Amino acid sequence: MNKLTGRIAIVTGAGRGIGKAIAERFAAEGAKVAVISRTEANSQSAAEAINVAHPGAAKAYAVDIADFTAVTELGKRVIADLGGADILVNNAGVTRDGLALRMSDEDWDTVLDTNLKGAFNAVKAFQRSILKSKFGRIINISSVIGLIGNAGQCNYAASKAGLLGFTKSLAREFAGRAITVNAIAPGFIVTDMTNDLNDQQKEGIMKQVPLGSFGQAEDIANAVAFLASDEARYITGQTLAVDGGMVM
Repeated sequence: MNKLTGRIAIVTGAGRGIGKAIAERFAAEGAKVAVISRTEANSQSAAEAINVAHPGAAKAYAVDIADFTAVTELGKRVIADLGGADILVNNAGVTRDGLALRMSDEDWDTVLDTNLKGAFNAVKAFQRSILKSKFGRIINISSVIGLIGNAGQCNYAASKAGLLGFTKSLAREFAGRAITVNAIAPGFIVTDMTNDLNDQQKEGIMKQVPLGSFGQAEDIANAVAFLASDEARYITGQTLAVDGGMVM
């Protein structure tokens, strides 16, 4: 523990689920964490829970990650409040599932604007501070769906596959400043979304996972904590699938 003492971490989509687990793990490792969510209620609730276990470690912020201007202004506020930024985790994401034949342009734009453009917005807001750091990490949360596709999720798959290209290109651009940029592709993780699946759907998914179980949010947080640490200093431009062997 305490691998991130003195670091300042930014986590988007941190109001619940995977993002909250990542923020909690960062705090446990000694980092100061900006907990960012679309709604103030979610970000505040998550930050308060983190501060119970790690007093003063988390500060809550609310923003629509798809809004470039709002994210830029938020970035200025976070950096002023916390003193900079060393680690950025682009985790914010949404789904608007449906077959391409029936998908509206609104559903396409909502998912791409949040999942892909949102990551770009956050990088733009925090990149100068990260580049000034002698230690910098950007970690993008993609998905196995971005690797293999999925019927009814062409918008989500496109956004998550786009994050992988974004990761590799950014890794090349930032390598000269010793900033690493990597992606994690979670498999099926226990979240509010998986809780909505019926038993038949869960059984079908299990058949695709060699380890035979859903992952936990903490499994993703563990991988993120490693990539954010000094131990991963020589890893960049990579995609780590945390999926129980689903896409090997």
